[in-house]
Amino acid sequence: MNYDNFFYPAEDLDESKKFYNEVLELPIKFDFSQKGMIAFNVGNEEAAIIIKDKQKFPDIQPSVWIEVENVQTTYEKLLKKNVKFRSKPFKIPTGWVVELYDPSGNIIGITDYNTE
Repeated sequence: MNYDNFFYPAEDLDESKKFYNEVLELPIKFDFSQKGMIAFNVGNEEAAIIIKDKQKFPDIQPSVWIEVENVQTTYEKLLKKNVKFRSKPFKIPTGWVVELYDPSGNIIGITDYNTE
């Protein structure tokens, strides 16, 4: 497993963009402002900090996503361990994802890059 991305809600996408890019001086990895997301590189890591506009994603909560080989296989394995999930696995443009809760209610996403 590897880190995939870190997600944070943004009350004001433009203000958050300025903070991460101009104040923290993180380079923009991608800017999909029209879709409500902007990603920032941290060093040479592939994983990014992605801010999501609460206007477009009202249920967004801070989360960490972890890359796995196969989301469906990992989902089924964790179901057997009584892990609580937010939903069933679903398709995104880069592969599959499902989010789960840790014992304290924090959100962890597991994702893969299987586009089939």
